[in-house]
Amino acid sequence: MSRTLLVLSGLLAGYALGALVGAGLIEVLSTNRHDKSLEAVMTGAFVTGPIGALLGAIAGGIWRRTNSGST
Repeated sequence: MSRTLLVLSGLLAGYALGALVGAGLIEVLSTNRHDKSLEAVMTGAFVTGPIGALLGAIAGGIWRRTNSGST
């Protein structure tokens, strides 16, 4: 698989995982009673999702580098 595809795959998977983890953490830890679901969605979409995407893209690039063999 080319490096670009691995980085993009890591980016997409990282965003999805980050958004889900962030939303789950807000649902469990937030004391907000009025709009907890909105807080969870916004935090997942705009904070933890992009952080996860960045980490996933970096992981995809590193994974490609470590498993590339002679390339």
